[in-house]
Amino acid sequence: MTLRVAIVDDEDLIRTGFSAIISAEEDMEVVAEAADGVGAVNIARSGAADVILMDVRMPKVNGIAATRQILEGAGTHLTVPKILIVTTFENDDYVYQALQAGADGFLLKRTRADDLLAAIRLLARSDSLLFPDKIRRLATSHRGLKPHLLAQAGLSQRESQVLKLMANGLSNDEIARELFLGRETVKSHVGSIYRKLAVRDRTQAVIAAYESGLVGT
Repeated sequence: MTLRVAIVDDEDLIRTGFSAIISAEEDMEVVAEAADGVGAVNIARSGAADVILMDVRMPKVNGIAATRQILEGAGTHLTVPKILIVTTFENDDYVYQALQAGADGFLLKRTRADDLLAAIRLLARSDSLLFPDKIRRLATSHRGLKPHLLAQAGLSQRESQVLKLMANGLSNDEIARELFLGRETVKSHVGSIYRKLAVRDRTQAVIAAYESGLVGT
């Protein structure tokens, strides 16, 4: 399967560079480009891309806001693309905002080409989240904001285990192996977690894990 990638960045040079790297791969093609968040939303709504590389600071609509708009309107899309935030700014606030918006990953623009390509493949072909190791610091600044969240949601002990592993970046398959469960059982637990926490996706569940104090203990 050829992975369809869109590049959204307000710098022509960045788009050209990313496009050259991606287009050289046999299993990828660049299907669209845009210079602002408005273009990103339009690409997502067209169903043209499997993965969108999204800059943060852009005119009209920034990357975080565009990510939020894309995922809030996911029911109207032909397909829901994975969103990889790629930015110059190594800032915990950006990482947390990306999580809140529902992004699937976060990389710095200085990342090696091979790592960028590996990230695109990971997000396109699995249910993993991809964030740098420094996201663990979020446990310090955001941990415990809602200490009763999980208890109020009524998560079972097993669901709490699954949520913690999700927050640590494990995919459903990896969680299944870790807990010696079937993949369908894990998917059932994940769906139950979403319903009980009243969240729409994996990243929203991860936020709950941080804010409840489940992660970082």
